[in-house]
Amino acid sequence: MAVYEFEGRVPKIGRDTYVHPSAEVIGLVTLGEGCWVGPGARIRGDYGEVIIGDGTSIEDNCVIHARPGEFTHIGDHVTIGHGSVIHNATIRDYAVIGMGAVVSDWAVVGEWAVVGEGAVVKQRQQIPDGHIAVGVPAKVLDRQVTPEYKKQWTIFKDTYVDLARRYPKGLKRIG
Repeated sequence: MAVYEFEGRVPKIGRDTYVHPSAEVIGLVTLGEGCWVGPGARIRGDYGEVIIGDGTSIEDNCVIHARPGEFTHIGDHVTIGHGSVIHNATIRDYAVIGMGAVVSDWAVVGEWAVVGEGAVVKQRQQIPDGHIAVGVPAKVLDRQVTPEYKKQWTIFKDTYVDLARRYPKGLKRIG
């Protein structure tokens, strides 16, 4: 796992959290327990701070960063889809950030909110709890996530917690 101290800023990696060997965690970053950090992901706390809660998955090729002296805060059981960028924002518990989405400075994505694939959440934009936002720039739809959606996504989220436990012993380089 590529975990780096930077100028005395030391990452903290929770129990049963997996960081893929090609991912990087740099500086003042806290990863909770049972998290998954996929191949190519970059989480940088070099001059800001990144705090990620328990059971959160940061999928392949994501970038997470914060402004100098500020925070990016990602809650518990959040899914950050492949290739997403989260910069100096707050993502609350159980939110889903779709593949290739961008969540920009000082934006807040609410609990169980969904940011669709490729959407751009602008600076200071608020996505309310349980709502769905899509498009460029992201627009909040006039509907909320359903109990069925939450049930399905809880299974997906648990899959990544399980992968975080299995990967350290199951991943073997063959080439």
